[in-house]
Amino acid sequence: MQNMFTQIKGDRAIWAIATLLAIFSFLPVYSAASNLAVSSSNTFSFFIKHFMHLALGFAIMYGIHRVPYKYFRGLSMVMIPIVFVLLLVTMLQGTTIDGANASRWIQIPIVNMSFQTSTLASLVLMVYVARYLSKVKDKAISFKETLLPLWGPVFLILVLILPANFSTTAIVFTMITMLAFIGGYPIKYLLVIIGTGLVSLTFFVLIAKAFPEAMPNRVDTWMSRIENFSNGEDTEADYQIEKAKIAIASGGVQGVGPGKSVQKNFLPQSSSDFIFAIIIEEYGLIGGLFLLVLYSWLLFRIVIVSQKSDTVFGKLLVLGVGLPIVFQALINMAVAVELFPVTGQTLPLISSGGTSIWMTCLAIGIILSVSAKREEIKGKETSDEVSPLDILSETI
Repeated sequence: MQNMFTQIKGDRAIWAIATLLAIFSFLPVYSAASNLAVSSSNTFSFFIKHFMHLALGFAIMYGIHRVPYKYFRGLSMVMIPIVFVLLLVTMLQGTTIDGANASRWIQIPIVNMSFQTSTLASLVLMVYVARYLSKVKDKAISFKETLLPLWGPVFLILVLILPANFSTTAIVFTMITMLAFIGGYPIKYLLVIIGTGLVSLTFFVLIAKAFPEAMPNRVDTWMSRIENFSNGEDTEADYQIEKAKIAIASGGVQGVGPGKSVQKNFLPQSSSDFIFAIIIEEYGLIGGLFLLVLYSWLLFRIVIVSQKSDTVFGKLLVLGVGLPIVFQALINMAVAVELFPVTGQTLPLISSGGTSIWMTCLAIGIILSVSAKREEIKGKETSDEVSPLDILSETI
């Protein structure tokens, strides 16, 4: 056991945060999953499934954190065409739900498991953007020379994600523009990109509305969610929010107790998208604040690791893969308390679902790889220092 712990490198606080989130997730997921076992009384199978997802996730985290982060620079370029093909295959499946494009997952052969390709594509894209920004850092660049190598892959991948998942597209685009700003990309060029993105989205919505049969999409769902949120109307689309608010109101300060949630039986996606509402119902405001503190602590450590990185690529890499985790958590919480329209984003390391857990662990593994390199450099610097006692001992 001691030998295993010696193999763990990187920021110990981040390891502790990830472990605490994973351990805390078991009871809420097990409780909320009871509404999924309609045809079976065995809810323990959902507990085992969540455990296996987390076990594989932490194995990914451990394996990735042992890889020197400099290799992710080249891997991002290799992975960009791969995720492009995966997204294209996913979209061409033509899966629809109630006439809306729902092509988000592909089936993994042999193991018979589904995988959400947009989540992997988002992570790869952040690493790719961090690589490019570090390469042009402190250099005089023109908008034209960055258009194809930087924004070309960004827009191609986001265009493939958009038809089935607007919220993920919006989050990734926001995170990329934020990373570009932090990376010193000229603001005037960045404003052009943001404007182009908004115009492109407008054209997509208009085309989708004009040809609904030729291109099944979720535009009507997006618009209804935003309109209902802004107008405060009570419609069937607000059913999830209403049940989430009831769950939160029932929880109070201390909660009704583990496993005693009532709204988990009525709230759709109670073990994934709306698990925060179930957590507050069962563990109260105390449980909600506990999670908020953990994610805030994670954000603090991400910034610290970024600032201590020995390269520009390391700094941008940590922020590029780390900030979306915290941002996604805040959005999930905001949706549950009706501060944000329904997005379908999960709560990192808490919600059930394999792809979300695996990609979060992969991102954390990359952050730990950067911090491990810093520890290695610091260790070498310490070992190279010669104390007066060493000199005295050599003289004697």
